[in-house]
Amino acid sequence: MRFFSLVCMLLGAQINAQVLSEVNAPSHLRSIEFRGETEDQFPIVRLGETFELHFDDLQANEQDYFYKIVHCNADWTPSELLKSQYLEGIDNQRIIDHKNSYNTLVAYSHFRLILPNEVVTPKISGNYMIQVFDTSESIQFSRKFMIYEDLVPIQAAVKRSRTFESMNSHQLLQFFLNIRALNLNKPEKELKVVLTKNYQWETAKYGLQPQFNNGTELKYDYNEPASFYGGNEYLNFDTKDIRAATATIGQVALNDIYEHYLYANEARNNKPYTYFPDLNGDFRVRTLQGVISEREADYSWVHFRLNPSGQGNEQTEIYILGKFNNYAPSTEYKMSYEASSNSYQTRILFKQGFYNYSYALGSTPSIENSESMASNTIDASALKPAPLKEATIPYDPYAISGSFHFTENQYQIFVYFKGFGDLYERLVGVGGANAAFIKD
Repeated sequence: MRFFSLVCMLLGAQINAQVLSEVNAPSHLRSIEFRGETEDQFPIVRLGETFELHFDDLQANEQDYFYKIVHCNADWTPSELLKSQYLEGIDNQRIIDHKNSYNTLVAYSHFRLILPNEVVTPKISGNYMIQVFDTSESIQFSRKFMIYEDLVPIQAAVKRSRTFESMNSHQLLQFFLNIRALNLNKPEKELKVVLTKNYQWETAKYGLQPQFNNGTELKYDYNEPASFYGGNEYLNFDTKDIRAATATIGQVALNDIYEHYLYANEARNNKPYTYFPDLNGDFRVRTLQGVISEREADYSWVHFRLNPSGQGNEQTEIYILGKFNNYAPSTEYKMSYEASSNSYQTRILFKQGFYNYSYALGSTPSIENSESMASNTIDASALKPAPLKEATIPYDPYAISGSFHFTENQYQIFVYFKGFGDLYERLVGVGGANAAFIKD
């Protein structure tokens, strides 16, 4: 019996050690918005602050959905805490705030969840995952969020890479942590620092140790370990006026529903960098045809066309990515090759609003970990699948768009603290810097 109990404990530890990844929603659940006090679609809030989750169900049958909340460590493995240790109240509750669309060609039910609420309140800092289930307890999607304590001030700056080979394509994040408020004995063991670009965790940087410690301040002055590909500015379109063409929409048609035909995009990997403002991949739902966008914004087909920098082919996999699909390549967002026009095409259903998007090349090594993709002049049509080299994402986000050190990106710095005897990793500092103010 003791042996059986030991085996169960070991199996339980293995299960708890698995990293929780975000589950992406089925095609009938769309327009998932998850925001805190800021406009960014990744809730990072202080203890007690509110944040909201919104999504649409195109089945429009008033289906019931439930939510659960999981507390995680800095590496997104579930913590060993009991629910009662990180939640005040009980989760696994039904989302009761939902309304049907009004005066739209595409019917849908809009769901809204506000946290904290009268039923459940997170009561400690750290990483969290919210999971949404249907009535059969099948998970429909999940999203990360973070709750922090403002104990560690952070000063940061984005600089150009010091390495000659990557100085035109990379950005470097350097920062200082003020640790006066923490009683640290061994910072290298008690603190963890995680870096992200534009709230995208697939290419997060872990494991950085301070290079200098004067007792009250830690300095992180790395080059390669804290560098990211700069990428390129996102492309965009705006369908807030569903009947009007814009600078990026060449034609509007009404069939069963509205259809928007975007002007063709060109591959930008071999073109000079050009600045134009973007939302770093995000989107905003909005409409001019109604007052309440959540219920009155309609859905339309948006048609995309991409002209490659060389001769295309049917074997090349190209996806359209953005926060609207959580940067996850899938069949729905894959483009088809048309030989007669030497272009890639597809159409995707979007709710009215302003959207950022980019093109990504599938079945290639992640550019964050590949030494063979340092050039900004890559012919996307000539790339062939190659073995992944410590890849973190199953696609190349820069082979078509290029990567430049000028690109405006928002970087995040997260500081976790677990002192001697503590049961979990507290998120004690959140900071960042914008590459719009990049320094040499």
